[in-house]
Amino acid sequence: MKTIKLAVIGAGARGFLSYMPYVQRFPREAEVVAVAEPNNERRTRFAEALHLGPEQLYSSWEELLSQPKLCDAVLICTQDQMHYQPTIAALRAGYHVLLEKPMSNNPMECVDMERIAREEGRLLSICHVSRYTPFWQKMKQITHDGLIGDVISIQHNENVGYLHYAHSFVRGNWRNDALSSPMILAKSCHDMDLIRWIVDADCTKVSSFGSLGHFHIDNAPAGSTDRCTDGCEVEHTCPYSALRYYMQDTELNPFAALIADPPSETNRMKAILEGPYGKCVYRTDNNVVDHQTVNMEFENGATVIFSMCGFTRDMNRIVQIMGTKGEVRGDLLSGRIDLFEFSSGTQSVIQTLTSNSGHQGGDDGIMRQFLSDLRNGQYIDTLTSAEASLESHLMAFAAEESRRKEGAVVDMKLFRQSLSSTVLSESR
Repeated sequence: MKTIKLAVIGAGARGFLSYMPYVQRFPREAEVVAVAEPNNERRTRFAEALHLGPEQLYSSWEELLSQPKLCDAVLICTQDQMHYQPTIAALRAGYHVLLEKPMSNNPMECVDMERIAREEGRLLSICHVSRYTPFWQKMKQITHDGLIGDVISIQHNENVGYLHYAHSFVRGNWRNDALSSPMILAKSCHDMDLIRWIVDADCTKVSSFGSLGHFHIDNAPAGSTDRCTDGCEVEHTCPYSALRYYMQDTELNPFAALIADPPSETNRMKAILEGPYGKCVYRTDNNVVDHQTVNMEFENGATVIFSMCGFTRDMNRIVQIMGTKGEVRGDLLSGRIDLFEFSSGTQSVIQTLTSNSGHQGGDDGIMRQFLSDLRNGQYIDTLTSAEASLESHLMAFAAEESRRKEGAVVDMKLFRQSLSSTVLSESR
């Protein structure tokens, strides 16, 4: 087995905690030869875990990619708005790329990245890790094999989880679309991708509604303060108390480990006192929606209703797919799938494997597949290639455009043509 050599750009939660455990468990499959990370503590932690020397450490992606070609592929795990430039530079320098989702917060950059990867003959794979989980692969198999006939309609719910939403999208890195991406892209591009994959047809029309309904100053309780530590009179009863949430045992609450590096109690308290994670959830600079629905119509006649909500007790995805010969319902968290076939009138229960590893095993799955694709020279038509991912990204961008235009229907054919024409004219 050829050992694939990798470089990592961005050694945060995704670049280090999500993908490096696979490399550490299977050293014959992959070897990390360099890392680029501006944060000194993260860079040092990464180097120690992956046994890198000082000469293999870089403070920026520009510094790393200015060197003679170091390896086979690059993992790019930076923030949303920092994907385009290192991806283009890596592709032009001859690297294959595994890129964290979303591709970009700019639709024209997404189109351009896919075009350049195709022109360079490089594998650009997007981290739509859900496709690699046993649950979603079984759902795809059921629909692909025709067990419920032709797909007619889908109802897909994304339960974000009230504490996850507050952590990531009220206080965290994805709280403001000027700093990252709209919610439909930052969080729900997984769902757009799964819907497109299962329907297996191009989307023709999109409309969307949603807003930031709760987490703003107008809903701040009487007696609340700018920070949870400023003498807030309702802190002890608030479900979003930073003191109670982030000072929990990090083994029980993995989000608590993400607010400080390293996540000692002293460092976490300092982060609560001084950083964004100690802010009152009603007094931050957040602007992304806390609930959104998207209506979609596809070329094959299928219709889809997608709903994302931040006010749920758990983090889960629940789906119901209705076909001409049957119906299938699934609950990702439990791994349970219920299949009902009209002809026999029978119901069967399929229990898929669940996993405590990242994204129900999806993080491991995409690393395994990416390395396999590189060893086998499979650079096009891969499961989560940029070509496969681009369409679902455009669906998300169209949904956000519709939402901002009070639910106006977006014609996807015209939307695609407008983007492609702009990109081509700018590339000349």
